[in-house]
Amino acid sequence: MKKAKRKASLLEALLPVIFLIILLGINVMIYGDNSLGGANQITLLLAAAVAAIVAVRLGYSWHELFGGAVSSIKSALPAIVILLLIGSLAGTWLISGIVPAMVYYGLKILSPSIFLFAACAVSAIVSLATGSSWSTIATVGIALLGIGQALGWSTGIIAGAIISGAYFGDKMSPLSDTTTLAPAVAGTDLFTHIRYMTITTVPSISITLILFLIIGFSSSGGGDLSGIDPLMSSIESSFNINLLLFLVPVVVIWLIVKKMPAIPALFIGTLLGGLFAVIFQPETVKQLAGIQDNYLRASYVAVTNAMANSTSLATDNEIVNNLLTAKGMEGMLSTIWLIVCAMIFGGIMEGGKLLERITESLMKLAKTTGSLIATTAGTCLVFNATASDQYLAIVVPGRMFAKNYEQKGLAPQNLSRTLEDSGTVTSVLVPWNTCGAVQSSVLGVATLTYLPFCFFNILSPIMTVIVGFAGYKIAKLTQQSTVEVEATAGQNA
Repeated sequence: MKKAKRKASLLEALLPVIFLIILLGINVMIYGDNSLGGANQITLLLAAAVAAIVAVRLGYSWHELFGGAVSSIKSALPAIVILLLIGSLAGTWLISGIVPAMVYYGLKILSPSIFLFAACAVSAIVSLATGSSWSTIATVGIALLGIGQALGWSTGIIAGAIISGAYFGDKMSPLSDTTTLAPAVAGTDLFTHIRYMTITTVPSISITLILFLIIGFSSSGGGDLSGIDPLMSSIESSFNINLLLFLVPVVVIWLIVKKMPAIPALFIGTLLGGLFAVIFQPETVKQLAGIQDNYLRASYVAVTNAMANSTSLATDNEIVNNLLTAKGMEGMLSTIWLIVCAMIFGGIMEGGKLLERITESLMKLAKTTGSLIATTAGTCLVFNATASDQYLAIVVPGRMFAKNYEQKGLAPQNLSRTLEDSGTVTSVLVPWNTCGAVQSSVLGVATLTYLPFCFFNILSPIMTVIVGFAGYKIAKLTQQSTVEVEATAGQNA
């Protein structure tokens, strides 16, 4: 006789989440920033096991729970394909000189009189080009920190400018894993997510840049920027830098504007990057392939390796060497591993109606669209502070609230934007979060020292809540978008 199902109590529903948070905290203490190398993935599976035990005790069968996990993983497949393509695109854009050119021209806008503004802008440009706030801060950020100190600025405000720009780029770049993860969890596509984020992100970064301008002009400037010259010289000597390289990102942007689905647009961008590498960077191609006597063979080997494997380029400048690296498809596997494990956890929580029980309690606070968005943002902040990982601060709230947004007739990009506005950018403000710990260590500036000057990171969750309560450009769930959500954006992939 089939066991009757009963509704979970709030404590039962929260038990797997509490278990998850405790183990994630232990992982941070033991593994530090290496917790994404496997510890967090195993923790998610263990938490999924706890959720399964609770759900079985409530009367759910393993078949039902496993079906929920499979369905959840299936919903993430388009994002997994996109992540692989992003890795390959980053590789070909690196060896073609596209990313180095973006960094080169970004560094050129530095000016002593507007250093803080320029530091934020340069960090944003480099982060947009690379899709990584971490590599931006660890490379260009360190250089900017030294230059700013030479100009007499305090380390806290310099770090705030660097982090603000880097996290803007990380949040908006299609090369960023968090930018791919958020729409995958919410059930929308990458480019719709990026376009919708501009509603809150453009005002936030604009206010940030204005604040740095005001601070800069209200203080005495001086000094020189000679410390940046070695970086630019190294890039210029290692690559054929010219404006024609920007044709590739222009084409990709044009495809995005024309609403081409993400997968073919990224694939075209990847192939164009490989073609431009062959045309403009013959020495780099030969160096990476290790083949000097057959350029056709060298081109095939270099481009294929850049798409598939981690790539790093050797120059005469260590900072540039650290910056000019790309993950390739291989480098995306740990993130894909995390996504699969997170979807298993979320799927079992959903299959056992545990997420439904938690959100039922939270939804008592969310009577309106604005309060729903504010509750989502608050939950992301709590997970950043407790789970100590920005990925979990996106995945778990995303899985918790997805159905609530659908029930209120809100398009999934409202959820994905809120996840990024509050999950991605606030992680660096928490000292014990992996992001906060790493950036504090890399820059040598305490988290609480730079926190007051991370204007963009502070403004982003505030802006998303303001827009939510104002009801400004809140996308509604149409009949067509409902079908897309149920298909988890698979048709658009």
